[in-house]
Amino acid sequence: MKIAIVGATGMVGNVILEIIKERNFHFDELFLVASKSSIGRKIDFLNKTYDVIGIEEALLHVPDIAIFSAGGETSLKWAPKFSEIGTTVIDNSSAWRMDNSKKLIIPEINGSSLGAGDKIISNPNCSTIQMLMVLAPIHEKFKIKRVVVSTYQSVTGSGVKALNQLNNEYNGKKGEMAYNYPIHQNVIPHCDDFLPNGYTKEEMKLSNETHKILDSNIKVSATAVRVPVIGGHSESINLTLSNSFEISNIIQLLSNIPGLVLKNDSASLEYPMPLFSKGKDDVFVGRIRKDFSEKNSLNLWVVADNLRKGAATNTIQIAEYLIEKKILN
Repeated sequence: MKIAIVGATGMVGNVILEIIKERNFHFDELFLVASKSSIGRKIDFLNKTYDVIGIEEALLHVPDIAIFSAGGETSLKWAPKFSEIGTTVIDNSSAWRMDNSKKLIIPEINGSSLGAGDKIISNPNCSTIQMLMVLAPIHEKFKIKRVVVSTYQSVTGSGVKALNQLNNEYNGKKGEMAYNYPIHQNVIPHCDDFLPNGYTKEEMKLSNETHKILDSNIKVSATAVRVPVIGGHSESINLTLSNSFEISNIIQLLSNIPGLVLKNDSASLEYPMPLFSKGKDDVFVGRIRKDFSEKNSLNLWVVADNLRKGAATNTIQIAEYLIEKKILN
């Protein structure tokens, strides 16, 4: 089993290596791939020192799986080259997500749709993954009509530059800005680029990816906000369902879903927070309550580490699924 990680020196790439180690993910050969500026850099991993190589060299090794976390342009250019030689690509960028010929996969929800012909597999947006982990079982039983979601997204979703900006501002230092405004002691209602319809790309991802993965009939309205947090993304979600329900039904349903952790005890002040999600693979859900202003509606609060289940963990889970089900050629 030959594995290539494209973007191995980046923030998500580092987390992928952590998860490979934690989950004892099997490989015989590992190729750590990065941009030209990082070629030759040495990375110690699992009692071995690896030399970072360029993507052209990685292609020559014909890996069985290539995990891409190097941005959309790299994925658009190189993922087809890898797929043409028989490599299965799992891509973390937005490059292929809305391509009708590519699967958009959260293993717990639609992993069973994968087949040997899927040579480029797309990893959904981090905010979509954690939201749909909660919505999928609810939709299956009660049929969701409408979703209104507001996100509170960690600076880690913008990469190292944004993390450095927050730390610099916290320490009173001047430095390179990832955002148009200070993020320390501020919230910025702007994630990704604005579109002509007034929404940002991040907001439309929540809508479009929900339609592709879950159900095109679900109405989705999103507002994405950047907050000065490191531990993960949070989401306030309001759902309107087709079928009547009791809150006890929702709680019981969500308490038995692999990958979900219920933190829903207001009497004990137990609810999900990024403070406790950091470094964990689960999606946390709580503050589950009826919306008394609308029929068949409820509110939830969902938190997850965006670098793990929102990115790195989900890609490794896809790889594990491909191997377990013997889908690879």
